[in-house]
Amino acid sequence: MGSKNPFYMDIQTLNSSVTGSCHLCIVKYPDRTSSRFIVDCGLFQGREETNGENRTFTFTESSIEFALVTHNHVDHIGRLPLLYKNGFRGNIYTSLPTSVLLKPALYDSFHVLNDTAKRQHTTVLYGDSDVVGALKLVKGVPFGEQITIDEHIKVTFFQNGHLIGAALILVEISYPGEQNIHWLFTGDYNNKNIFLDIPALPKHVLEMPLNIMVESTYGDKYSQDIVPCFEHNILEAFATNSNATIVIPVFSLGRSQEILYFLKNLQNQGKLDCAIPIFFDGRLAKLYTELYLKGVLGIKENMLDFLPYNMQYVDSSNRDMILADDNAKIILTSSGMGSYGPAPLYISNFIRRKNALIHFTGYTAEGTLGYFLRTTPIGEVVKVGGVLAKKTGSC
Repeated sequence: MGSKNPFYMDIQTLNSSVTGSCHLCIVKYPDRTSSRFIVDCGLFQGREETNGENRTFTFTESSIEFALVTHNHVDHIGRLPLLYKNGFRGNIYTSLPTSVLLKPALYDSFHVLNDTAKRQHTTVLYGDSDVVGALKLVKGVPFGEQITIDEHIKVTFFQNGHLIGAALILVEISYPGEQNIHWLFTGDYNNKNIFLDIPALPKHVLEMPLNIMVESTYGDKYSQDIVPCFEHNILEAFATNSNATIVIPVFSLGRSQEILYFLKNLQNQGKLDCAIPIFFDGRLAKLYTELYLKGVLGIKENMLDFLPYNMQYVDSSNRDMILADDNAKIILTSSGMGSYGPAPLYISNFIRRKNALIHFTGYTAEGTLGYFLRTTPIGEVVKVGGVLAKKTGSC
């Protein structure tokens, strides 16, 4: 008789950098059958966008039985419609809040990709019908509730502080007569969130013989080594010039709402003049903020009133007025890396003004406008939207 066939799960991480997150998981059973699923299906952002990495997968899409989603950032969900277009028809499992957030995220991503394809004279990755098809496959799962995928695989979503709806995903795989296999996928992880109370993982999970797939954007840094500078830079800008304009690129989901809350705290502490107008621009960022305010995403009740005083939404009716105005103001605008949405318009408009500060608030991938501005040495000239300006400082 031959030797017994092994029971194991093979993981292939298909992204070599921070963005484009996608893990191909292949479970091999002793009876020579197998299961294939993916965890996340994100877009590459920055340099990789123009190099073709987004256009193909390294697996046969129709062979994937189901997909798991850790959270609603485009570098984790942006290629789900392409997966559908290429033949995937399994379920897409997410947390309940993420299932609410996915629809606007995927449609916004499609519009960005469509506009980019037109400018670059290339074909768009997928069509709006593929967005519709992918969304029909989404199954929202309550946190802490174990679901059965098939006779061998069970999945549980646990709350993760990285983002509203973000999850740690526990995958439990069994086979008669074999020791169970346990994998925990963290996605981008944080153990705290100002809008949520994040419970610890249950004791029974912590006591499992776990294999853990950890992702970390800032994996080469210690949090205790980070020197906070945002508050100092904002207040110093107004102390130096009472007519300062501060442009703050923000991610639509998570960072937008955190910065709004942070500015309100500065106002409540008397550090930031409530008379200074705060403008908030970005269609998706505004939509997410309204979902926060409606209380449909599970945020703490005492955090529902997080908008700063004197805040105004921006649209086409008042954007030109804001661009022409030279008085004191704060502008929050998507996208967080500066390359899309209204952000390039504001950056190119204000970058030469001596009373302006452009302050990024998160990770900037290589190839994005934010990365270009951040890595340009102080004193050198940068060109943004045809405008030349000298970089005078950085945090």
